[in-house]
Amino acid sequence: MIAAVREFANRFLGRGDATITVPSFDGALKPNQKLESAETLLICEAPEDLATDGSNLFIAAGQRLMSLNDGTASEVRSFERPISALCALPGGGLAVALGGREVRLYANPSAEQPSATFADSAFNAVNALTLAGDNMLIATDGSATCGVDDWARDLMELNRSGRVFRLDPAGKTVTPLAQGLGHAFGACAHGNGVLVSESWRHRLVLVAPGTSPRTVLAHLPVYPSRLSKASGGGYWLTAFTARTQLIEFVLREPAYRRRMMAEIDPAYWVAPRLRSGFSFKEPMQGAHIKTMGVIKPWAPPRSYGLVIRLDADGQPLYSLHSRVDGANHGIVAAIEMGGDLVLIAKGPGRVLRLPLSGLAEEFRS
Repeated sequence: MIAAVREFANRFLGRGDATITVPSFDGALKPNQKLESAETLLICEAPEDLATDGSNLFIAAGQRLMSLNDGTASEVRSFERPISALCALPGGGLAVALGGREVRLYANPSAEQPSATFADSAFNAVNALTLAGDNMLIATDGSATCGVDDWARDLMELNRSGRVFRLDPAGKTVTPLAQGLGHAFGACAHGNGVLVSESWRHRLVLVAPGTSPRTVLAHLPVYPSRLSKASGGGYWLTAFTARTQLIEFVLREPAYRRRMMAEIDPAYWVAPRLRSGFSFKEPMQGAHIKTMGVIKPWAPPRSYGLVIRLDADGQPLYSLHSRVDGANHGIVAAIEMGGDLVLIAKGPGRVLRLPLSGLAEEFRS
C-alpha cells in the first residue's frame, strides 16, 4: 500500500522514477573523444560480442564466429542462428549463446559437437555470459517477452522481466538467481556474487544467492551493458547509448508510446539507437542538433559511445567517449587483451583497439 501511494505521489509531482531529468556527464564521466582515436581492427556486419583465451581473440558477428590474429580475421565456424553472447572457458573452451534461446559449451572453438547444451524454456534473450568464481557460468537474459534484438520495444513497453541464471556445466542444470530486472544486460563475478547491468534502471546491482539485488552504482546517464574484468582489479563497463530527456518524457506518455509503436517504423521511434544521422526520417534533427549542417558534440544524443573504468567496488574512475558528432557509437563489449582494450562499436560495425598504456594517468591527471 505504501509503495502504491509513493508511486502515485511521484507521478503527480514528477519526482523519483517519474522524473524526466537525466544526470549530467561529469566527474569520472566527463566527456572526451578518446574512442574516436581508437584503431579499427575489423569492420564487419553485426558484431555482437568478444571473448579471449589470452592469445586468441574471438568475435561474434551475426551467425559467424571469427578469430582475429595479427590483424587477420578468419572464420572459425558458423551457426544456424545469430550469436548473442560469447565467453571463454578454462582449458580453451568456449560458451556460445545462439539467438538468445540456447547456450552451447564447446571443448574448443572448432569442436564439432558441444560438450553441454542449455536450452531452458525460460531463455528468451540471453545477451551476456560470464564465468562465476566457482567455474559456474552466469547468463543474463534481457527480457522474457522481447527478443534479444528487440530491446527498444522492451524499453518502450516499460518491461521489467530481465533474469539472471547460473548454468552448471557438470550437472547441466539451470538455476535462476534473479528476476524482475529492467533488462539485464551483462554480468561479472564480484566476490561471492555477480555484478549485473540493469539497463532500464540505469544502474549496476549485486546479485547474490539468497538475497535481493543490491544497488552498487545508480543514476547513470547511460544504458549500461556488458562488463569485463580489468587488470589490476576493477571492471570495464560498456554503455550502448546515452539517455535523453526527450526519451524519458516519452516513457512517461503511454498514449503517445502506444500510437508510435503501432503506426511508425521502429527505426524511427523516439527511442535510443546504436547509430544515428543516416536518414531524414529520424527524430531529433533540428537546430538543437546541428548548426550550419554541423552536428554539435554536446547535442542531445540519439546514439553515443561510452565505456567506463570501474574500481574494485564498482565505482567509476574514468571513461572513454565517442560523442554525438563521433562515429564509434553503440559500445556493447570491451575486454582487455595483452596491453590493449578491444571494443565493439556495434553502430558502425567496428572492432576497435585502444592501448592501455598511460590511459589511467591521462584521465586522472
